Amino acid sequence: MNITPDTNVLVRAIVEDDAAQGEFAQKALEAAELVAVTLPTLCEMAWVLARGYKIPAERIASTIRRLSGVENVAVDRAAVEAGLAMLDAGGDFADGVIAHEGRLLGGAIFFSFDKRAVELLGDFAILAG
Repeated sequence: MNITPDTNVLVRAIVEDDAAQGEFAQKALEAAELVAVTLPTLCEMAWVLARGYKIPAERIASTIRRLSGVENVAVDRAAVEAGLAMLDAGGDFADGVIAHEGRLLGGAIFFSFDKRAVELLGDFAILAG
């Protein structure tokens, strides 16, 4: 079976804060022929792990790298790498993904109120306001 897991399934499989759901999620992910992990799901997952579970960025990056490296997992690798580069530099995973996708869609500038994101993206970004 090919599946697209919701954020809550990935989070349960990772943090195992609910033993039954965690085990079920892990088994379902392992058993699937294909696990299609969307960019919104990864962005939400990174946010939930950081804000809700207070997991450090290094561990989140490692988790995303492990997940995207699993044989049966399909992700937009270029966008994931952009998000990871931002996360590794001290920014938010989602900002890297957003900037990457914006470039693909023809956006010349990442426009944000987030000073840190603008600093990390350099010449490609302008601070709003």
